[in-house]
Amino acid sequence: MSSTPIIKPRQDMGSGFPTLLRKELSRFSKVAFQTIAAPVLTALLYLLIFAHVLEGRVQVYNSVPYTSFLIPGLMMMSMLQNSFANPSSSLIQSRITGNLVFILLPPLSHREIFSAYLLASIVRGLCVGACVWLVALFFVRLPVANILWVLVFAVLSCGIMGTLGLVAGLWSEKFDQLAAFQNFLIMPATFLSGVFYSIHSLPPFWQAVSHWNPVFYTIDGFRYGFFAVSDVSPWHSLAVVTAVFAVLCLFALRLLASGYKLRN
Repeated sequence: MSSTPIIKPRQDMGSGFPTLLRKELSRFSKVAFQTIAAPVLTALLYLLIFAHVLEGRVQVYNSVPYTSFLIPGLMMMSMLQNSFANPSSSLIQSRITGNLVFILLPPLSHREIFSAYLLASIVRGLCVGACVWLVALFFVRLPVANILWVLVFAVLSCGIMGTLGLVAGLWSEKFDQLAAFQNFLIMPATFLSGVFYSIHSLPPFWQAVSHWNPVFYTIDGFRYGFFAVSDVSPWHSLAVVTAVFAVLCLFALRLLASGYKLRN
């Protein structure tokens, strides 16, 4: 009496994580003119316009020129937007073109999928931020008071938006849904977070509202790394940013583990 053979998974099959990571990195690196150069140009235009209009008219922290104050905010804004765009655009394109199945077929765990998308989004965000910084140095000298604070907030902030982009990519089934996510959540949270101003210049009500915006803490902590001054304690900002990042990571991992909208 013959028994039905049992098909066992190959034990020598390596992880697909490096392949997926390379694929996500090559997505934006092959079109760097669009994914890196274009955001840098946008940030440069903001810098030229706002610096021309407000330099000498706005005093920030009693000692920091407005143009210098503006650059870390523009760097962080560019990093956040591009970190969000990397996984969200990748997933929605894979869903619409029908090649999402090629991510699900290989022996990839939900943690590997999450890590590949997250790391690629962080790399893209850091590349854009570094390029904005380098271009801005042609216009104003920008010393760094504490590089460790700069790096910690840059990585955590890109991680937050990369994770949020992953969640948005899983939830969105059409480009207009993803656009709504960007236009009604990401853009307002970014622009109303102190990129162009210190919240101490706001009325008390709007200062209180700003403290409920997690993006404010990413920019304020990042700016502290440059000037050693900030609107709130950098340790408070670090605690908020770390907590938000941890919660979003757990939520995204839960969605991936359940196969949310991936197996439809």
